[in-house]
Amino acid sequence: MSTENQTDTPDTPMVEIRDVYKRFGDLEVLKGINLTVNRGKIISIIGPSGSGKSTLLRSVNHLEVIEKGSIFLEGVQVNRPDLKGLAFERHINHIRQNMGMVFQHFNLFPHLSTIDNVTLAPRKLKGMEAKAAREWGMELLNRVGLAEKADVFPNWLSGGQKQRVAIARALAMKPKVMLFDEATSALDPELVEEVNLVMRSLAEEHMTMLIVTHEMGFARDVSDWAMFMDGGVVVEECAPQKLFSNPDQERTRNFLKKHLQG
Repeated sequence: MSTENQTDTPDTPMVEIRDVYKRFGDLEVLKGINLTVNRGKIISIIGPSGSGKSTLLRSVNHLEVIEKGSIFLEGVQVNRPDLKGLAFERHINHIRQNMGMVFQHFNLFPHLSTIDNVTLAPRKLKGMEAKAAREWGMELLNRVGLAEKADVFPNWLSGGQKQRVAIARALAMKPKVMLFDEATSALDPELVEEVNLVMRSLAEEHMTMLIVTHEMGFARDVSDWAMFMDGGVVVEECAPQKLFSNPDQERTRNFLKKHLQG
């Protein structure tokens, strides 16, 4: 059924993943994943390397093309097999404007200052005037604690600072959902907390978030729901307090024994 003209209601999930499959060649990395993310909720996805969690997250905004299943943003289907060519390109570009994504590696433009990295998309995609864009960018940089670095280039920033700029850049388009793909895994341990603090502040503001993370304590503390994936399937999902303290599945318990700290 086409969802192009479908409108959402307050009860419509922000993100819905239905029976999603994905393979790379002969390797099936997602095997029938289902997930519903309601507005303002925070879902953490944990699991070993190669479990499919990052592929799942990248599939939400069509950075990975799924073979089977459906993904929805506020009731509108993201993967539209009925649209081809330029029509689908326009569709997915509109979808992505409503999804902010933060990657493991910061992907900042090295030739642009911090403020220009943050304001590029609002200026180019939404036609925001330069003055208004700078004011908005400064508000976001202040929010992530980097207003004083507005005119600094990325090479002069620490890893934690670069990731906070990447978060500000993702927020610049005023997304409806934020996707975090191992946002702290490339950072030195002492820099992790400064990024986690920004993510915690978003949680306090009830930003809808899907978080793939290896930070078990962080996932336990901020999530409304937690999923453990392995081998392309959801092994276990429940409230984080239960998942991290008393999981039902032996595979989950073995993983957490190795990775849970504090």
